[in-house]
Amino acid sequence: MGLKTTVAACAAVFGVLAGSLAGEARAGSESERADAQSSRHDQHGVRLRVLSSAPQYVSGGDARIAIHAPRGLRGQLELRLNGRAVHSGLQPTDEGLEGVVSGMVPGRNTLELRQRNGQLHERLVLTNYPITGPMFTGPQQTPFVCTTTQGAVGRQPLVDSAMQPGTVVRDAQGQPIGFSRDCSIDTFVSYHYRNTAGALQPLAADGGRPADMAQTILADGRTVDFVVRREIGSINRFLYSIAMLAPLPGADSAAQADTSRWNGKLLYWFQGGVAIGHSQGTVHGGSMNLDVLGQGWAIVHSSGNNTGTHYNMNLAGETAMMTKERFVERYGVPLYTVGLGGSGGAIQQYLIAQNHPGVLDGLLPVQSYPDMVTQTIHVGDCELLEHYMDATDRANPKWRVTKNRSWLVGMNAEEGFPKVNDPLAALKTALGYSTAVGSTECVPAWRGLTPLTMNPLYGQAPNQDQYLPQSDIAAIRWTHYDDLRNVYGVDASGAARTTWDNVGVQYGLKALRAGQITPAEFLHLNWHVGGWKQPSEMVQEGFPFFGTGADEVNKALGVPGYFDPWSRRNMRLGTDDTPAPRTVGDGRAMRAAYTSGHVFQGKLDVPAIDHRQYMERELDMHNSHQSFAVRQRVRDRMGDDDHLVVWFTDTQPGLPKASQSLQALAVMDRWLANIRQYPHRGIVRNKPAEAVDACYDKEGRRMSAGDGVWNGILDRRAPGNCTQAFPLYGTSRTVAGAPLQGGVYRCALKPVEHAIWDGSYGAWRPNAREAALLKRIFPQGVCDYSRPDQARPGDGWRD
Repeated sequence: MGLKTTVAACAAVFGVLAGSLAGEARAGSESERADAQSSRHDQHGVRLRVLSSAPQYVSGGDARIAIHAPRGLRGQLELRLNGRAVHSGLQPTDEGLEGVVSGMVPGRNTLELRQRNGQLHERLVLTNYPITGPMFTGPQQTPFVCTTTQGAVGRQPLVDSAMQPGTVVRDAQGQPIGFSRDCSIDTFVSYHYRNTAGALQPLAADGGRPADMAQTILADGRTVDFVVRREIGSINRFLYSIAMLAPLPGADSAAQADTSRWNGKLLYWFQGGVAIGHSQGTVHGGSMNLDVLGQGWAIVHSSGNNTGTHYNMNLAGETAMMTKERFVERYGVPLYTVGLGGSGGAIQQYLIAQNHPGVLDGLLPVQSYPDMVTQTIHVGDCELLEHYMDATDRANPKWRVTKNRSWLVGMNAEEGFPKVNDPLAALKTALGYSTAVGSTECVPAWRGLTPLTMNPLYGQAPNQDQYLPQSDIAAIRWTHYDDLRNVYGVDASGAARTTWDNVGVQYGLKALRAGQITPAEFLHLNWHVGGWKQPSEMVQEGFPFFGTGADEVNKALGVPGYFDPWSRRNMRLGTDDTPAPRTVGDGRAMRAAYTSGHVFQGKLDVPAIDHRQYMERELDMHNSHQSFAVRQRVRDRMGDDDHLVVWFTDTQPGLPKASQSLQALAVMDRWLANIRQYPHRGIVRNKPAEAVDACYDKEGRRMSAGDGVWNGILDRRAPGNCTQAFPLYGTSRTVAGAPLQGGVYRCALKPVEHAIWDGSYGAWRPNAREAALLKRIFPQGVCDYSRPDQARPGDGWRD
């Protein structure tokens, strides 16, 4: 399947899942469209449906199906797969029969429902893909390093090749016995229990009841032993985990489980982080959240839904589809599925809800961003601006005042923040580091992210020493762009196309208009700030990116230019006579970010409680305005955001942090239960009373709630109670005139003369010499943020 058709194909994938509240809650629901897509009742009231996935996206050779039929006909029906009768796996239900049909061949399969006399009732065509993938994400990334020996798995991958390339597989004595390319493992089940001290412990092999077994009370009032059954296996080359409460083990297997303590609800755990792929990743501890499991929820997770493994959101969506399919096949259709996860885990929720309706019925994003790809736009400015203040304009006393640095970077800045107890403070001072006492968010939160995403020479994968040949590892281009080469495409050299662009950006424009910097300082800044080299032009990083041990410190002191925390060596800088050139992104890559679904464009058809801990005081990377960037995008796309709730919880650096995630889960549970019971009311009219905007203090106590508490952020009304309590900051692009919701890859340009004429520079009216300098800095014009992103398809896009 071509890249341009990926999103269209994905959008229909999970519409047929029973219990998908995303469809049930709206007129012309997706569940109705999905039923029409698969099959309808025939004249005898008979219907055949696939429950575990869309018919065109089956994986692993099996699928859970349902037959709806009048009681008088059920004994006369026969199911045939590719012309052969299916004799087992179906169990009676109130509406007919349900069960898992296995034995599908790769590719096209025909599933028919007939009467025993041969009369055809229904026929479905199912397309089956390997459990190792892919379904629609294109060629799989290589090299791909197995990590099954790490973390919760702790076993060798299965041999699937006798020859390189691949991860070396070893026997019990540590001797090589072959190679693994798909990193598959045999599915296994383990049992654990919560002890009376609150810790999770492995259950003894004999299955006996430990003396320190804790108990939990289920929603139906039962008090049961706190025993957790966990299934671990491999899907789409990643590792998955399925956990739920269960009785003490008896005769059990990976394919059969006692679900009597499952409440019928599923939580999909999404993990955050930043990585460049080429790794299988590991199963995250959040997939065994005891507070959630103790209520009877099942938790499903995949290392492919961890942005600390990769940042290909098409691959994340495909993996979530396949992993949930496995859950439905083995345990049944959940009442509803709720996503939970922070940072990159929040991004995944928004994008999967946008691109793959039906996978998730409700979202609980924590420390959210709208997406990752449009964060790179302003994050890529950080080091350019820090380098300008630290080095190029070092003599300017304004940059010695830490708070003033926010004028350029937009993000918060705190006096004395990173230099307290910094063992390298003296070294940094000696080598000409920042003149400020404190820091902006750029340094503790984002330093190192530019080389991680842009520099093809700077990167590694866990366990890569076990991959052969090592020449394949050495050839990896460690960039975000190459991780998404199936999305962005490649240039003539074979390198992935890049999106980062700063043509026309007038850094510090708001500070100029506010009189915080002078016209001369504004001109000097934009003359010298520069841009980034293309990845193929970059060289390896210097100090402190390879550690701060004695050898590296001595090298930083002794080798000119090796001390380079800004990655200056990979910048495009100018001279006093020639303005520093800006970087031009590839329009085709920008457009692909949109058409592939990597940009969150505000399509949100399910309820969401976006909640975060407010950590601006400690310069945490999860800057709080992002919740409102999400909200504005939803408003722009959907017309309103009544189904998107925003909660903030205050924090204090150095003190324990309260979290509202369990409260949010309880509210979402009631919200989805209402939608399930009263689907005709839709999402908004089913909101529980607690599903309103709110803010909480450091102990997690509600400060204010209801309509209007966030006034003044996305409108011009008087600031609400929460708005006043939680100051928000911006980005380098918002203080250059971009909108709060961000996401402008390529700004529309207007001539410098027009910018002077329309008052873009406030009280400053450039004279002829100053206007000539502006034209030299911005020969193509300056950003006009009153117009949409020129990279967005349908908005005047051009290469």
